[in-house]
Amino acid sequence: MSYIHRFIDGGPCDLPLGKVVCVGRNYAAHAKELNNPVPSTPMLFIKPTTAVVAIDDAVVIPKGKGTCHHELEVSVLIGEKLTNATLESVREGIVGYGLGLDLTLRDVQDRLKEKGHPWEVAKAFDGSCPLTEFVPTGQVTDPLTLDLQLERNGVLQQKGNTSDMITGVFDLVAFMSTQFTLLPGDVVMTGTPAGVGPLESGDELTLTLEPHLKRYISVV
Repeated sequence: MSYIHRFIDGGPCDLPLGKVVCVGRNYAAHAKELNNPVPSTPMLFIKPTTAVVAIDDAVVIPKGKGTCHHELEVSVLIGEKLTNATLESVREGIVGYGLGLDLTLRDVQDRLKEKGHPWEVAKAFDGSCPLTEFVPTGQVTDPLTLDLQLERNGVLQQKGNTSDMITGVFDLVAFMSTQFTLLPGDVVMTGTPAGVGPLESGDELTLTLEPHLKRYISVV
């Protein structure tokens, strides 16, 4: 079934599915765990619409391409066109917050990085961006202090808070808008905390955005 944006309260969302703009190494502890330097400015990349699937479907990991890592992130739904946006226009232009997985073919990415090659094929493959529904902005008290966590087979793997981001949510979206115009229906992925690791078929995941949503999904 084709993906469509949804709100957690069942409210209508007539925004089209657009591009997904992502940031790498936006949590210092995650950069450290992969022995990567912390960038001085946000390191951006894009996933196409074909990467996006609903998270209530099973997460499908590619076969024969090495390890596929989970990277849990707060996702942001854009509701207004943003170009060289001010912080105030960013706040007004965000219509929802949710969770997403930036699935990463780690072995593929490592090989490409060693050669100095681009690594989109490790990040932007079909189904590489499962998304939950979005919590309407009015129901989120403070996007800058959101707790997120991922449990794998009942064991806590990732836990973070948006206050730990190197570049906070509003500043990040504003910076992105100076590089790419953000359009209604685009999604921003805000980076992952430490604890990323490989997924295996049969895994059961619990994703939590406190206190707004919790989702249980299987890996196939």
